[in-house]
Amino acid sequence: MNERDWHILKVLYEKKNITKTAQSLFISQPSLTKRIQQIEKEFDLAIISRGTKGIQFTPQGEYLAKCADEMLMRIRNIKESVQNMNQEVSGTLRLGVSNYTTRHKLPKLLKLFREQFPDVNYKVKTGWSREVFNLVYNGDVHVGIVRGDYHWSESKQLLFEENICIVSKEKIELEDLPSLPRIEYETDTALKVIIDNWWTGNFSVPPFIGMEVDKADTCKEMVLNGLGYGILPSVLVEDQPNTYQIHLRNEKGETLRRKTWMLYQNESLEMKVVKEFVEFVGKLDFKHDI
Repeated sequence: MNERDWHILKVLYEKKNITKTAQSLFISQPSLTKRIQQIEKEFDLAIISRGTKGIQFTPQGEYLAKCADEMLMRIRNIKESVQNMNQEVSGTLRLGVSNYTTRHKLPKLLKLFREQFPDVNYKVKTGWSREVFNLVYNGDVHVGIVRGDYHWSESKQLLFEENICIVSKEKIELEDLPSLPRIEYETDTALKVIIDNWWTGNFSVPPFIGMEVDKADTCKEMVLNGLGYGILPSVLVEDQPNTYQIHLRNEKGETLRRKTWMLYQNESLEMKVVKEFVEFVGKLDFKHDI
């Protein structure tokens, strides 16, 4: 079996459906069926059976399907190790990056890195910081860039910090917040906890949510159009001097700050491409250079 076969088994086991698997793999159903038959011939056993409710995996087929993740990871690691034997910095760099960083920082960062190392390819996965943290933890990516503090026992570098602030079009008073319309947005759990803890520490009533939107950038635009106030990371509104901003502070009067980290497993540095990327990012003023 080759890498493609293991990938077919992995997707087929997830979908439990020939048509959906073929669509996901961008191949025809006859081609998929033929490949499954060839796998069965190679092992001299049936791996699936067909019924009125789709396909069922035989015990042997289920075992093979559950081996797929391990085999695909081994194949990937072998490829990366072979590429790493080359003296040139090349190969594939797998990155996990938080949503904000992907939109506002990653394109320029990769452009600068590619100017120095043009033979590097990239596989980028994006999501909430918690999702990215899990990708690094599970070894699905070489390097993760997350916003917020996570318990991480291996290597990490602080990239930049930002304040958390109340932003509005017009001047508002802190004590009036419970009666003013707040624009709520989807964000990662770490930031939500910071904001919720601050609110409950200052007010005995819940906020008045006047609008719910998909992300912080949308919230910012609504605030700029005077539709309510938002509680946002300062990096989003640094270019908006005409807005009214109040930095959140804890009970000691200290400004609440959010950190952005680069995380990676120590063994990843054995790969030239990862080592060069980590060192390259570490030399940047991440907040201002990109």
